[in-house]
Amino acid sequence: MYDNKIELVAAAYRKLQDRACYLIEEAEGSALFSKDPWKKEIGEGNTRVMKGGDKIAKAAINYSMVTGNYSESMAKAAGKSPGNFSATGISSIIHPVNPYVPIIHMNVRYFEMENGTKWFGGGIDLTPHYIDIEESRNFHKALKTVCNRFDINLYPLFKKEADNYFFLPHRQETRGIGGIFFDHKEPDNSADFEKYFEFTKALITIYPELYVSIMENKHSIPYGEKEILWQNYRRSRYVEFNLLYDRGTKFGLVSGGNTESILVSMPPVAAWDYQYKPAPGSDEEKTLKLLKKDIDWISLMS
Repeated sequence: MYDNKIELVAAAYRKLQDRACYLIEEAEGSALFSKDPWKKEIGEGNTRVMKGGDKIAKAAINYSMVTGNYSESMAKAAGKSPGNFSATGISSIIHPVNPYVPIIHMNVRYFEMENGTKWFGGGIDLTPHYIDIEESRNFHKALKTVCNRFDINLYPLFKKEADNYFFLPHRQETRGIGGIFFDHKEPDNSADFEKYFEFTKALITIYPELYVSIMENKHSIPYGEKEILWQNYRRSRYVEFNLLYDRGTKFGLVSGGNTESILVSMPPVAAWDYQYKPAPGSDEEKTLKLLKKDIDWISLMS
């Protein structure tokens, strides 16, 4: 270890993983997270997966802490220089049963290099199968409130970064309605370290609260085969992004991490159909038209 802060951050993340799992289990009501602690030469973690619930088709809230050599391929994947490193983080994904409930993702991470470089990264984003303007507005308001507790400049900056990051250029679509995203935020001093450390903890804390509120509000909305088919088409976009563009997936695979944990973000079922197009004027088409960058969701009217 190159700085005892890695242990401090890891301990906090472990506790918050337990809290998030508990809150999601309470809201789901019919399924629990499994516990799969793992150890490899690179480090250790706890992969926690839920599947087959009445409200949640598949969810994962994973913790890891790893050390090793930042190889050329890893450095290329993360945009940093090679060298020895320590890292810890939480990553999570929730795929709902009901198509009217969105997919949600959260990830926070902390890195230390042997040369003294440290950085935080992470964010939360929402991927609705059907975009609900009011839900999108409330989601972004909540994230802005969290950001403003630390710095009023964070939300507009991190919202822009999310729009640019969670984007499928081959489809010219955003993955969903975005949220906030940041990476390589290097603290300049101890106060700056505390700011980003507390900020990442605040994101892990609010993550299950946001989703429980949405899920409880929408999980009983009636749906049929048409909505399930559309859900599976939208899930396919999630698969495309995670395999083609997601930095965490790339870094995990080239670093020799736990492959099952890395790929647990995939939905239980997805579908592709050649040149599928939703019916004109349908809710599905309305959703596609809103999968754009730079939408001001807080101000957008229904």
